[in-house]
This record gives sequence, structure tokens and C-alpha cells, in this order.
Amino acid sequence: MKSSQRLWTRDELIQAISLYVKIPFGKLHHRNPEIISLAKKIDRTPGSVSYKLVNLASLDPTLKLRGIKGASNASKLDKEVWDEFYGRWEILAQFDFELNREIKASPSSQDILTIPLEGKEKESLVRVRVNQQFFRKMVLAAYDGSCCITGINHPSLLVAGHISPWGDDEKNRMNPRNGIAINALHDRAFEFGLLTILPDYSIRVSGEIKELYDGETIDSFFKPFDGKKIREPQRFPPDPEFLYYHSTQKFIQ
Repeated sequence: MKSSQRLWTRDELIQAISLYVKIPFGKLHHRNPEIISLAKKIDRTPGSVSYKLVNLASLDPTLKLRGIKGASNASKLDKEVWDEFYGRWEILAQFDFELNREIKASPSSQDILTIPLEGKEKESLVRVRVNQQFFRKMVLAAYDGSCCITGINHPSLLVAGHISPWGDDEKNRMNPRNGIAINALHDRAFEFGLLTILPDYSIRVSGEIKELYDGETIDSFFKPFDGKKIREPQRFPPDPEFLYYHSTQKFIQ
């Protein structure tokens, strides 16, 4: 039996689901290097992996919100594993880490893994870093690697920002619908309530910026976006409840 015709195992499906949420929907094709890498790892063809990801897309409720159905050949096991992990992002992140046994990330996260800590303290730091990386990949992939406000698409300039803050909302720390892909400047403004996004996805700039400050920087980087809509993601749209919370509790009018 060819590798592409083998029945998929549970471990393979976990890795496929993990990859699915970490790459843009428009890049679920057999030429994608990440798909090629997973195919090589599990001894399948890139076409087989790509087709499986498109099948998984048919189970994605956030795509259904946009009227996208995906393929219709998801198996019973596909659905079982999807239902087991979808929404349980921390568990998926940890399974993904264990199955891959490596972190492909910035030097700072590698540094954390080499800190001379012992036992539970080191385990806790590793878990936090794994979760943060997984969240970042999910959110940036949802927005196709572009800032939701400006469209900037250089990874080094982008942040996977939390709408309901990491420190305030432990339950939704890993929820990609509590995240937005945003450039570092506007993320800072968002964090301090100088900019918000309303539940209808329109941007509002604080009067503290518009009225108290003047100059080329404010005119160029803030005022032009006031009242405009964000660039909506392909999946995991921001939850209006989180946006309402930020715009009413964190935003400085």
C-alpha cells in the first residue's frame, strides 16, 4: 500500500491539526515547505498531507462562519481527533511539542530552555514558552502574516496581541479568537488603551492621542486609521465579546 493510501494514525492527525492551525488557509497546498516537511517526517506525500488539511478545514467552525466548506472527505477518526483538540489549544500545543521534540523559534525562547533551572520551575517555563509560540503561530497564520491595521507583513514587526490581556484572562490565554496580528507600535497603543477595535471591527483612536498631541508621527500612524475597519482574518475572527470588553474597560476615550 502506498504511503498516501495508509490509514492516518492518531499521532499523525494531531500533527496535521497542529500544522493546519499554524499555516494560512490559502497555503494548504503541496508546495508549502511546512507541508513538505511534515510529509517527509510521517512518510507521506505532500499531496496526501495537503489533502488531509483541506479535509480538516471542513470541520473548522470559523471557516463555516465565512461560508467556506473545505473538502468533504473527513473520516470518522479525523472528526474524533479534531473534536478532542479543537479549542483545547494548550493541550494541542503540548502534544505538538512532544511529538516534534523541538522549538523552532527566536533565540530568546531557546535561551529559556537552557536556563539552569530544575524540576517544576523549568517545566513551567518551557510550557509557557511553548504555549506562547503556538498562540503566535495560530494568530499570525489566521491573518496571513499581516498586521490587521496596517497590512505590514514582516514577522519581526508583528505581535500576536491579546485582546483580553494575558494577565487578566487565564482561561483565554491560548484562544486564537482572543488574538490579533498587529504591528508592535499599535500593539503598545492597544495595550495602554490608546487604540481599540470595536465589536464591528472598526478602529478607534483615543482622544488623548488625537487632541493632545500633534505632529507627523501621529498624523501618519494613528489618525488615518481612526474609523477604518481592520483586515479580517481568514479564520479565528476576534470574538466581539473580547472587543467589547477592551473598548469599554481598557480604552481611553
